[in-house]
Amino acid sequence: MIKMKDLLHTAITAALSAGEKIMHIYENEDFEVDFKSDDSPLTKADLASHQVIMSFLEKTDIPVLSEEGKHLPYEERKTWNRLWIVDPIDGTKEFIKRNGEFTVNIALVEEQKPILGVIFVPALNELYFSTVEDGAFKVRNVSIYTKVNELIQLGEKLPLDVPKEKYTVVASKSHLSPETQEYIDELKTKHGEVEAISKGSSLKLCMVAEGVADCYPRFAPTMEWDTAAGQAICEHAGFTVMDYKTKAQMLYNREELLNNWFLVK
Repeated sequence: MIKMKDLLHTAITAALSAGEKIMHIYENEDFEVDFKSDDSPLTKADLASHQVIMSFLEKTDIPVLSEEGKHLPYEERKTWNRLWIVDPIDGTKEFIKRNGEFTVNIALVEEQKPILGVIFVPALNELYFSTVEDGAFKVRNVSIYTKVNELIQLGEKLPLDVPKEKYTVVASKSHLSPETQEYIDELKTKHGEVEAISKGSSLKLCMVAEGVADCYPRFAPTMEWDTAAGQAICEHAGFTVMDYKTKAQMLYNREELLNNWFLVK
C-alpha cells in the first residue's frame, strides 16, 4: 500500500498542475459556459482540470469519484474501501465571474471518512492540505516554492492564531438560503454582534480550519466532491463537520451523492 506521505505528494502535485492549467484559461482565454443536466455551469477549464488530476491519481490504483468523471452505480462503488473524491473546479460560478474565489479539491476517503485533503486556490496562490496522521496546514505564495516536499515542510499548522473581535460566521456567496440566514440571526441572539462573511467554494471550510471563521452553516444543496477535501482539512485542524440530519460526522461514498445540510464549527 502506498504511504500516506506519497499520496499527499501526488495529490498536491495534481492540484498544483490543475491550478496552472485553470489559470492559463482564466487569464488568457474567452471561454464558453455550458450547462449540465442539473443546470450547474461547466467550462473547458473544469474538464481540463479533471484530465490533469486524473493523469496523476490514476497511477495510485485507487478509484476516483470526480464531479466531471463517470459516476459509477453505488453497487460498484460500495465495494471501494478507499477512493479519491475530486472537484476539478469548486466554485465554477466564481470562476465565471472571475472573482478568484474558486478552488481545486482533492480528498482521499477511507471507510467513508476523509483521511487526506488538498485544496489549492490558484488565483490566490494558497494551498491547504491535511492528513489524519499529521494535521492540517496552509502555505501562502505557493509559486515561489518549486518542490512539493519544500511546500509540505513550510506549511503553517492550522488553526492559525487569528484575533477576532466578534463571533464570525461564513456563508455561501452564491447559495445563501433563508434557513442559513435564520441560523445566523439565531447566532446574533446568542453571541450579540455577529460578523457574517460571504465566500465562494470550499474557501468557507478553509476559513473555519484557519480560525478566521467560527462556524459555517450550510443549509442548501452540496455534493460529496464539494466538501470532502474541506472536511478533511477542518477535521484534521480539530473542528467538526456535522451532518445536520444524522447529527454525526458527515460520511462519504454514499448511495446518494447529494449531501445533507451540515454545520462546520
